[in-house]
Amino acid sequence: MAKVVVGMTMSLDGFVNDRQGSVARLYPDLAALQKTEMLREAIANTGAVVMGRRAYDMANGDFTGYEFQVPIFVVTHHPPKDVAKGENARLSFTFVGDVGAAIEKARRAAGARDVSVVGGASTAQQCLRAGLADELHLGFMPVLFGDGLRFFENLGRDQPRLETIKVNKSAERTDIRFRLIK
Repeated sequence: MAKVVVGMTMSLDGFVNDRQGSVARLYPDLAALQKTEMLREAIANTGAVVMGRRAYDMANGDFTGYEFQVPIFVVTHHPPKDVAKGENARLSFTFVGDVGAAIEKARRAAGARDVSVVGGASTAQQCLRAGLADELHLGFMPVLFGDGLRFFENLGRDQPRLETIKVNKSAERTDIRFRLIK
């Protein structure tokens, strides 16, 4: 069965965007990010993606050249009216009303490959709260926001226990993979 991997990039002080809602300082060089071992492994191992509606909207309806060329399941109660640009035989979009159903559909689509939960703190937090995630991949950028949206809030009373699997360091960021102990 597909492994569910929640991935998130954050500041060293645990924020996934700054107080204005910007993620620009977390992704200053997308070309460098695409060369990281963490992203190359994620692309190679991913069979389906789950994302929230805000993450979907960040692309402004254009997924031409998107790194994950797999079925994408978007968690939303309000699907867009227009079809996203970039859809093809491998990249498709399905809009699903809740994270549990999105994970279930993504697992079926992924087969033996991973389900990657990308972008959107709320979607990732819902996966963690519901015990749907198997691994947590965190990217830390050497910036401090001081305020913004914290990733590790809203996880409920039962905080997940983590076991470090792997650490990747590059000049721009540090990526740590954790197994969620259930």
